[in-house]
Amino acid sequence: MTPGAIYFHVASKQELLLAVYEEGVQRILDRVEGAMAAEREPWARLEKAVVAHLESILDASAYARVVIRILPSDAPEIAAELKELRDRYEARLSRCFSAIALPRERDATIARLALLGAMNWMPVWYREGSKSVQAIARELLAPLRALAGVKPTRSRR
Repeated sequence: MTPGAIYFHVASKQELLLAVYEEGVQRILDRVEGAMAAEREPWARLEKAVVAHLESILDASAYARVVIRILPSDAPEIAAELKELRDRYEARLSRCFSAIALPRERDATIARLALLGAMNWMPVWYREGSKSVQAIARELLAPLRALAGVKPTRSRR
């Protein structure tokens, strides 16, 4: 395929980016929803969501990595569409997050966004063969559990 042949299927680079971004958001959402489907306990649901998110962004397909690396401001022509896609995922995470009980004096929005930021930084430092994704998810949630007075889960490799 020649570099210009792609434009037979998409009108512009921005349209291509939007399609890849949308696929990335959908893949993360599908994985998160699938992981949480059978779980009813809020902390366990959140942990499964974190694990699924981490697995998604470590996936070699790279769709999800586009979602965490490209900010809407990076593509002003399609910023509104990218923000809408990002908001769709963040709304799902927010619903999951709101089911856990944090003390009233804690800002749940900042806690959720801090967790999301920590999760999205994982591809930078994660090395396969170190701690498992499940163990990392438990560690990321440990400070929130402590704030909520929830007994920590056992950490495994």
